[in-house]
Amino acid sequence: MLKAVLIAFLPILVFSGEGSMFLSSFNTPSSRPSGILEKMVVESGSISFDLDMGKLTGTSPDAARPDSLRFDVGADSFYIILVYNGELRGPLPSSLRIAPIASAYLPSRLADSYNRLILESLGWGSRYSMVVRDAESGFVFFNVEGYEFEYDGVQKVFNIKGGRLLISDEFAKEMGRPADVGVIVGELKLSSKARAIEVQEIANGEVESSVLPAGAGMRPDDGSVPGPDVIVGDVNGLAQFGSANNGFVGLALGTDSCNAGTVNLNWHATPSNDHPVIPQNLYRMTGGSDNTERFEQIGQSSVKHAFYALTDNICGFGCNGVGASWLGSGCSDPYEASLNAGPSLGSRAWVNPFTGFFPRGDSQTPPNNHAGHTHTGTSHRILTKISDLDTSLNQGATYYAEGQYVSPHEYAWCEANPGQCNMNNNVSYRRYSVIGTSSPFVFIAQGSTERMKPAIYAWTGATMVDFQPDAVNDGVGVLGYKVTQKSPGLWHYEYAVYNQNLDRAIQSILIPTGNGVTVTNIGFSAPPQHPGWTGDGTMGNLGFSSSPWQQSLTPTAVSWNSETLAQNENANTIRWGTLYNFRFDANRPPGAAMATIGFAKTGNPIQLRIEAPLALPVSVSGRVVTPSGLAIRNVIVKMTDENGSVVTATTNSFGLYSFENITPGKTYTLSAASKRYRFAPKVVSINSNLTDVDFAGLE
Repeated sequence: MLKAVLIAFLPILVFSGEGSMFLSSFNTPSSRPSGILEKMVVESGSISFDLDMGKLTGTSPDAARPDSLRFDVGADSFYIILVYNGELRGPLPSSLRIAPIASAYLPSRLADSYNRLILESLGWGSRYSMVVRDAESGFVFFNVEGYEFEYDGVQKVFNIKGGRLLISDEFAKEMGRPADVGVIVGELKLSSKARAIEVQEIANGEVESSVLPAGAGMRPDDGSVPGPDVIVGDVNGLAQFGSANNGFVGLALGTDSCNAGTVNLNWHATPSNDHPVIPQNLYRMTGGSDNTERFEQIGQSSVKHAFYALTDNICGFGCNGVGASWLGSGCSDPYEASLNAGPSLGSRAWVNPFTGFFPRGDSQTPPNNHAGHTHTGTSHRILTKISDLDTSLNQGATYYAEGQYVSPHEYAWCEANPGQCNMNNNVSYRRYSVIGTSSPFVFIAQGSTERMKPAIYAWTGATMVDFQPDAVNDGVGVLGYKVTQKSPGLWHYEYAVYNQNLDRAIQSILIPTGNGVTVTNIGFSAPPQHPGWTGDGTMGNLGFSSSPWQQSLTPTAVSWNSETLAQNENANTIRWGTLYNFRFDANRPPGAAMATIGFAKTGNPIQLRIEAPLALPVSVSGRVVTPSGLAIRNVIVKMTDENGSVVTATTNSFGLYSFENITPGKTYTLSAASKRYRFAPKVVSINSNLTDVDFAGLE
């Protein structure tokens, strides 16, 4: 049974020094405790902030506007709790990093910190025992009070419920609403699993023994995530390994794989197809006055087929010593850049990035066949244009190298163990600077590796929208966007679509515009494709197409699309591990809108909330008549937007009604009501003036 423990419970056991314990409350032998003390960390789980957005934003404090922000427990957390004889004693001062599951519209300061929030338990004597703050700046957004703890010693379940979220002093000041300090804007809930990182046996108040459980490491999820879980623990050593006479160079990146899971990960060498493959990518951020206007992929490699796992402990997870055909729980297997440079790397075309499937090496279609073609200095490496690296052409640009692991074992385990699915956290990146105006180039690492994040998250000032069209059968992607005002009356719109591990690929994108919007300078960019070679998995061994996407401009939208797979099986779609850019200038400022993403292989298009040029207000009008077509006066017509806001109009003696100053780019529901007749409601998407939204009475 879960036991509730109120926050007012005073601490008795206090840790000091290197894991030692000071038992201040036990002064006589008869009162000294005996039992098992466990020092535990939260290893996985989810957290929610159930917010009243009206109170949070100050726009409608008297009308509830509920919304729920949901997070996963982050990978860099170390939230510590004490358990004595199976019963929760309480948390120690520590923090829990939380990772948002989806995007949200929030006050600007909170939106800027949305991807780096932590839940922190403070030390004794603090005004509040728990806060929500920015992990980097320390800025406190919410104080938390009134919460209760729950702990199940059998299942190792640790929960927090009923935590009231109060606007902090500094957040209220930041929003220009100092009077709102302490206003309750929502409730916090945490559901999590915990694991022991230190177990002490106490006898008469003295530590008899102290044990570090297998897999105990430096972080709460290290070697303890259920199932196998290969991540990129570190990327390093980006270097040039060759060049070609066609204006390209071939680069490679070192990657260190770490198994954060409790299950040894299959690492069976070719001809087996039960081992990870390792692609590498390169990105550049540049443009605008501060070189952050756009974030583009400028290079991609083929895939390294992993073999013979080592048993290092580079991630500090506590390697269990299993290697060779398995990457042991907690263990690390580093590949230097020279190993990832090949040249014998396999084509990405053979790999399903979500299931990890590719043909066996002894099949009729081996996935790493290099017969029949000659390697050059750029073959299969991160193929990059010299002009994209030349520092005289890219002054102030920053570069980001990315490594990824795709493992069939993770998917197979997920299929057999629902809920233990670790296929979507296998990408990490690191920032680099470039030296040189021509080949060879030198790369200098800047900062440390950002674990379990795709490089697109390095795009300064951009908004990220994660999407997963089919959580059961396919992977994830990210749509990033940024709007920059270039001059009075002119805005630049930049969109980047990243496919992390979606096998279905992405074939089209549509951005709505509308009334009064003039679009110019429409653009597109994509990384170069490797040329085809014998047995590369593409149709006719021709390689994937590099044809730019077709663009279309209508009065209501700007769109891009590649060829369909029916037209060309090698069409230049956004396949896994790649990022494409779409851009234009417009004469209107940004406003909320919905982008439409279409897929190449399977699945219906999806819509994602973005910012797009805000159209000028429009009008909507129509007529209300009887079943026989006669006008009806004094009929009330209601127009309801996506947020539930309602405006009304009344028909005149001719049955006419109209609405003015309507915001376009949204979907509205129109309904009519009279005493005598019923009318079918109408749902309309409005991008320009509408004059024929008519209602006819039903018999």
